[in-house]
Amino acid sequence: MRIKESGVPSMADQWETCPPNVKNFVLQLLKHVEEILSDRMLGFYVHGSLAMGGFNPRKSDIDILVVTSEPLSISDKRKCAQVLLKFSKSPFPIEISFLNQGQLKNWQHPCPYDFHYSEMWRNRFENKEEHTSLFLNKNVKTDPDLAAHIVITRTRGICVKGKPIPEVFPEIPRADYIASILGDYKDCLKNIEAHPVYSVLNSLRVLWFLKEDVIASKIEAGQWGLSVLPNKFTKTIRKAADSYLDEHSDTYFDTDELILFKDYISKAVQNLLK
Repeated sequence: MRIKESGVPSMADQWETCPPNVKNFVLQLLKHVEEILSDRMLGFYVHGSLAMGGFNPRKSDIDILVVTSEPLSISDKRKCAQVLLKFSKSPFPIEISFLNQGQLKNWQHPCPYDFHYSEMWRNRFENKEEHTSLFLNKNVKTDPDLAAHIVITRTRGICVKGKPIPEVFPEIPRADYIASILGDYKDCLKNIEAHPVYSVLNSLRVLWFLKEDVIASKIEAGQWGLSVLPNKFTKTIRKAADSYLDEHSDTYFDTDELILFKDYISKAVQNLLK
């Protein structure tokens, strides 16, 4: 899949200019993961907003992929869960997936993985042993979001430690990437009134990719939307972008403006998918 440059700072620049407290948090997590995996860890990679320069320390997750030489044991998963329960939201929430090289070498969509943690999954690991055993087992699990995570990692991710990104992650077929982002996009359209900021900006990311094959952060997509969408959407997009950057923003979105934006984006995306 051919990805166009978005004119943003390099991955190395993003890591070098990362706030010290954020970088130290990532490095401390890396240290604990290494203690569990030892030389079985092939690489530790940051993707998402932190890698793309759109990280908001008051709102954003830290997105990580860990690749290992062999599948994780149940003991490994249990240890990882304990580390993540301690680190995530102290102070930054973590979303992390562990994959082994066999899962990446023999690519399929949705991609299988060994272990996943996010704050949405916290209760699964905080509850009693009989409950967590449902998630800490040898059953094969897949995640359609991994196609998008890997494309972002290959395009704009940061190798914090380990093998270079192109040596670890395969090139993802464009059709798999589109299938991956469309799942979240459909949720955005459905929930735009409940979550207007995320929905508006993420819908613009999808539209920009379908039009120009650009991998963008939410803020970059908002800036692009302001420059290319009709003027009647300027106020809506600007409110979404400003609210994303402002912890204390309590922006009001009118239902009519959100429906108008949703209808426009939906038609534009449908036309591009024909």
